[in-house]
Amino acid sequence: MKTNDCRYSECLYFSSAAFARQIEKLAQESWKPVDLSPSHAYMLMMIIEDAGIQPGILAENLMLTPSTITRLIEKLESKKLVVRTSEGKVTNVYPTPKAKELFPLLKQCSQKFNEAYSAILGREESSRLVQTMNKLTDKFTVLE
Repeated sequence: MKTNDCRYSECLYFSSAAFARQIEKLAQESWKPVDLSPSHAYMLMMIIEDAGIQPGILAENLMLTPSTITRLIEKLESKKLVVRTSEGKVTNVYPTPKAKELFPLLKQCSQKFNEAYSAILGREESSRLVQTMNKLTDKFTVLE
């Protein structure tokens, strides 16, 4: 069945959730080579690129709650990919040598994901969609 043929096809919640599920499947497949979820992988790339980053900055940049960031960091710690240090009230997150070795493969997975959705949607449509989604998401973040 096509999404347009579904009962709630005119509902933003239904349509955006259906789209998100399809993107999630594609992303999960793209990130399989590193055995990380897309959220873990994007966070790890940020940590590698900005060693010593604070969890609050990760939360802000990834648009996730602090508790979600903590869970993601704990999972990366259990995989020996990051370490946390604390100086007083300040916590910093650093990549391990194992994480740094993984960086080229992380970049390849990111590229594979971008190519996969661009192949489905077209490059111009993909770019336009991302820009539009960012703009619309920003309108909702004003409500927070």
